[in-house]
Amino acid sequence: MIAVSDLKAGMTFEQDGKLIRVMDASHHKPGKGNTVMRMKLKDVRTGATTDTTMRPDDKVKKAFIESKPVQYLYSQDDTANFMDLETYEQYEIPTSVIEEELKYLLENMEVKIQFYGSEVIGVTLPTTVVLKVKETQPSIKGATVSGSGKPAIMETGLVVNVPDFIEADESLEINTQEGTYLKRASK
Repeated sequence: MIAVSDLKAGMTFEQDGKLIRVMDASHHKPGKGNTVMRMKLKDVRTGATTDTTMRPDDKVKKAFIESKPVQYLYSQDDTANFMDLETYEQYEIPTSVIEEELKYLLENMEVKIQFYGSEVIGVTLPTTVVLKVKETQPSIKGATVSGSGKPAIMETGLVVNVPDFIEADESLEINTQEGTYLKRASK
């Protein structure tokens, strides 16, 4: 058991038979009354998110989540396929569970999948990925980094705001936590 006041973003716990991931947690002291924890929670299995408050001294059962290195193979219909790098065992994950993560995945990319017991519950991406620009507006001569930028569609379908000097077919480093452009990828 873990106290609600010890929960941080990214932690997972069990409650009423549900597996819940903390997206955001903060202490809140109203003008009158006791301190409460404001939290944004996500049901790992259904993807539903809720905003809630809990008392800091409440207890929840921490879920033990295990990660395994895997290679993303391909997506077909509504299933994404991964292969364990050690045992070559293959895992199928419904694309609805990892909809956001798929925007950063290229075939043969190494990632980690998360297990709760024998149940696959998600994918952990690296902090940055290199993606190629599939489509963007033509570059503007004399453009600087400090300009407002323009949207670029990456090879995976992800749309990222990039500086005006970026052109199609360039490889860019993208932050997977925020979905933002970092820099041109080194060749």
